[in-house]
Amino acid sequence: MLNKSKILTLFKKDVLLEVRQQYSFYGILLYIVATIFVLFLAIEEPEKEVWNGLFWIIQLFVCINAVAKSFMQESKERMLYFYTISSPVHFVLAKLLFNSLLILLMTALSLILFFAFIGNPVQKLLPFIGLALLGGWSLSLVFTFLAAIAAKAQQNAAIMAVLGFPLIIPQLMLLMKLSNAAFSASLTVHWVDVILLVALDLLVGLLSVILFPFLWRD
Repeated sequence: MLNKSKILTLFKKDVLLEVRQQYSFYGILLYIVATIFVLFLAIEEPEKEVWNGLFWIIQLFVCINAVAKSFMQESKERMLYFYTISSPVHFVLAKLLFNSLLILLMTALSLILFFAFIGNPVQKLLPFIGLALLGGWSLSLVFTFLAAIAAKAQQNAAIMAVLGFPLIIPQLMLLMKLSNAAFSASLTVHWVDVILLVALDLLVGLLSVILFPFLWRD
């Protein structure tokens, strides 16, 4: 039985930790600003295909840097304390919620900086903004799920690399296909692909809720 108050309390805990450990947030912020500024100095206004590819590459690395630490920063003593006061479902849902909101914020910031420094070749602005936010949410769910598994393994980086590749490739292929349509007036965004992307997101969230309790016991 889900307890919304417990999920909200755990979510607030993550927010407070992020506020206190501001070096992490500002480190990601610096990465976004510096990377986009370097792109501006190097290529100024690239072609639409290059613009689209660069945007999703940056989003991928931002998500890895922001989300991968979410479980690894929890010490064994702290996890034992959470084990006594919360259920694994509440804990992982709070992590999914926090990481989703963090990546949505970073995605919105990346979009603003891309439009400001590298131009705006997007033909269908509103669909692309919605797709960018949906894509950021998708990436956050996948890497939160991977971080939960990797945090319980001895080879954290290796586990994330091995498990992440088959999970992230279908989402990236869908995102690239959908976003390419936003750069052309003649192409249309297929809602079937959008629904398929959302279905993959829900599947990842469901897997997190089902599998994390088994990791929690360890």
